[in-house]
Amino acid sequence: MSRPTSFSQPLIQLVSRLHFYIGLFVGPFILVAALSGIAYVLSPSLENWVYQDALEGTEQGELQPLSAQIAAAQTYLANTTPPDAVRPAPESGDTTRIMFSDSSLGPSQHKAVFIDPVTLNVTGEANVYGTSGVLPLRTQVDLFHRQLLLGDIGRLYSELAASWLWVMALGGVALWFTRRQALRQRQGPRRLARRHAVLGSVLALGLLLFSATGLTWSQWAGGNIAELRHAWGWSTPSVSTQINASQSEPLDEHAQHRSSAHRSSTPTIALSDFDRALTSARLAGLEADRIQLTPPRSPEQAWRVAEIDRRWPTQVDQVALHPQSMSVIDQTDFTRFPLAAKLTRWGIDLHMGVLFGLTNQLVLAAIAAGVVVLIAWGYLMAWRRLRVASGQRFPSVTEPWVSLTPTMKMITLGVTLLIGAALPVLGASLALFIVIDVLRWYSKQRVTPNREVPNA
Repeated sequence: MSRPTSFSQPLIQLVSRLHFYIGLFVGPFILVAALSGIAYVLSPSLENWVYQDALEGTEQGELQPLSAQIAAAQTYLANTTPPDAVRPAPESGDTTRIMFSDSSLGPSQHKAVFIDPVTLNVTGEANVYGTSGVLPLRTQVDLFHRQLLLGDIGRLYSELAASWLWVMALGGVALWFTRRQALRQRQGPRRLARRHAVLGSVLALGLLLFSATGLTWSQWAGGNIAELRHAWGWSTPSVSTQINASQSEPLDEHAQHRSSAHRSSTPTIALSDFDRALTSARLAGLEADRIQLTPPRSPEQAWRVAEIDRRWPTQVDQVALHPQSMSVIDQTDFTRFPLAAKLTRWGIDLHMGVLFGLTNQLVLAAIAAGVVVLIAWGYLMAWRRLRVASGQRFPSVTEPWVSLTPTMKMITLGVTLLIGAALPVLGASLALFIVIDVLRWYSKQRVTPNREVPNA
């Protein structure tokens, strides 16, 4: 391959030095995300072992109705309030998970009681988190991975890592492509640089997946991505549980006895309604073993029954059921989702390590371990470069920037502004990088005005 032309040389240097900046300053955040990500994707197996007593029930025997199982959980808690959600035992030998609200818990948390569906014995209780209902061990690993257990302010760390990860990956691939002939030399520091470039190129697709799906959960960029998906019709369809006038049940002779319940902010729910909802959902075509029933929280809401099996093949169909008749008023079918919505669903499930089970988890752990190796090699190469430079400061990004043509400057600036607006954390951190780099470059020009600036 021929050497880069004088036209492209400044641009390549700009990418190279930006890649260096990302590794130096954002690398620690990406490293923490990779290590905590390894712990997260491997946590399901550990979780099943730690909470084995609560998750395992009687393998043989007649299953009791959901209403009886919920009654057993209410008796255990001395609480007559209906549960917020119920997950029937998916397979023989599993337990039913009955989730109640608790004012002492944080947002998106529930108190779960595990019931043996055959004996109605309580096998355990635990606080579960999120729509996935993860148990305490995995919850703590998840929260550390996403926000370092620091709340919303901690989410900046993971958004910073996800925002720059794709830039680092694409920049590394571009550098490998333009310098692959030079990197074939196997002596001295070139050997480590070649290994770094080859490993980064091999992992590039996985890094792009981590970055794209991670940004969907981020605090700032996530909102922009949600708006973009909605505008382009990429949003994942979901049933509407709002009951409108055309879906209201006709009045009957007993309507006056239910008037007070309809005026109440909380609808009256009989435990037998859970059995009726489950039966209606099965008749409507929800066949997955893993399913969740969510009762209405207001008189204007319907029941939501959703498949929650995100393994392959994905089963995430949903139905909304009228609270009186249990007739279907809305329904979604995953097979009819737009391709973009399916890809979004599969991408998120891949990131979480649930799409292909243990195989998915091991592959993700391997990619994350590769990221750790890449960062370690990157810091080693940076240390060697600075040591060879006899204490000189690391190269400036401003140097190749001033060498770009006006057209390239305008294109680069325009693309940067668009990306910075879409990914605010990336934009803010890039602005900080630029300020620091310009100050360094200006200071260096004043100290050594007549010296030629060395290449990176």
